[in-house]
Amino acid sequence: MNRRMLLVTAACSLAVPGIALGASKEEKQAEVRKAGQSALAALYKAQPAARKAVESAAGYAAFSNFGMKILLAGGGSGKGFAVNNKTKALTYMKMAEIQAGLGMGVKKFQLVWVFDNAGALNDFISSGWTLGGQATAAAKSGDTGSAYQGAAAVGPGVWLYQITDKGLALEITAKGTKYYKDDDLN
Repeated sequence: MNRRMLLVTAACSLAVPGIALGASKEEKQAEVRKAGQSALAALYKAQPAARKAVESAAGYAAFSNFGMKILLAGGGSGKGFAVNNKTKALTYMKMAEIQAGLGMGVKKFQLVWVFDNAGALNDFISSGWTLGGQATAAAKSGDTGSAYQGAAAVGPGVWLYQITDKGLALEITAKGTKYYKDDDLN
């Protein structure tokens, strides 16, 4: 089992359409910003009301991710950035995922995190997040109206949109997923 997990993780690492190894730091940063902007554009196309949620929040994060599952093990990786809407500070980040369970397939998806308060945003940036399990999309919460339609509440003041090639996902699955600062790009 450990050998299989290692092989799957290695395959995912190699299969991720990523940033060229010889690229400069600035080129890598530009590629990550482009991928994050693509995630935001896909979200706004699928859920136009999400633009107001993102713009009026304390901050947001946008990621482009790739995952693969072969038989009993799977994994994924991604890159993105987090933005403090008040200070306009941008932090480059990474995502890594490991999952177990029967399945086969490859998926490419985008995530947009929305943080209602600066504390949640700062925790995400400085400590990273580890998610496990599965969340079902929530339509509305109190006075937030339709702005969070299609988003899953994943913590106090933290919302998550998952966009696939078919639009907004009805369920958001994050099994053993870690989000953390990209020390090479910051």
